[in-house]
Amino acid sequence: MLTAINLGKKVKTGDSSLTILDNVSFELKKGCSLAILGESGSGKTTMLGLLAGLDTPTSGEVLIDGKSIFKLSEEERAELRKNNLGFVFQSFQLIEGLTALENVMMPLELKGDKDAKQKAKEMLEKVGLGKRFQHTANQLSGGEQQRVAIARAFVTQPALLLADEPTGNLDTATGEKIIELMFSLNSELGTTLVLVTHDIHLAGRCDESLTLSAGKMMSKSSAEESEVA
Repeated sequence: MLTAINLGKKVKTGDSSLTILDNVSFELKKGCSLAILGESGSGKTTMLGLLAGLDTPTSGEVLIDGKSIFKLSEEERAELRKNNLGFVFQSFQLIEGLTALENVMMPLELKGDKDAKQKAKEMLEKVGLGKRFQHTANQLSGGEQQRVAIARAFVTQPALLLADEPTGNLDTATGEKIIELMFSLNSELGTTLVLVTHDIHLAGRCDESLTLSAGKMMSKSSAEESEVA
C-alpha cells in the first residue's frame, strides 16, 4: 500500500545544507498500521509531509498503491490526497465557524458526494457524538474536537490515514479513548494507518514501528518481533 524508497530531505541554511531525512526506506501493507517514533527534530513530521505529497523530497520516492507520487503533477497529487488520504492533526484543525456536522461533511462535499450529510451523521454517531451535531468547535472539549477530526478523517473511508501526534494535546484518559477509537475504525474500515508519535504505548498498538534519530532510521520492528522479544 505504502512504500518509501531511500527518502531524503535537505534544506539550505545559508551556505550549507541541513539534512532532515537521510535515506529512509520501508514498506507497509494494506490495512496495517505503522508508528513513526523519535525525539523532537528527528524528522517525523517532515516524513509525514513527504508521505502525503505535501512536501517534495531531495531524493528518493514514495509509492502509494505502486504509484510514484512525485512523478505526478501538483494537481494530480491533490486529487490523490482528496480521494485516498485522510489526516488527523495534533491541533485538530477544525474550522471554528462550522458545526461538528459541517466539519465532517466538508471532505465529502469536496468530492461531490450527494449523501454527505447522512454519511457525516453516521460517522459522528460512530465516534460517540450523535448529540453534538450542531455544536461548533469552540463548544466542544479537546477530546470531542479530536473525535470530530477523526470522524472527518475516516468519513471518506480513505485507503491511507496519516496522523501527527493525534493524542498530543489530550490528557491521558482522553488520549486512551482516542487511541481505542482510531484502532477500532482502522480495523472496521481496513484503512492503512501511519502515526507519528512519541508515545511508546501508542506505538505498541501498531503492527510495525520505526524510530528516527537526526533524520536517520535507527530501527524498525513489527508487533510479532516485539512479542518474541
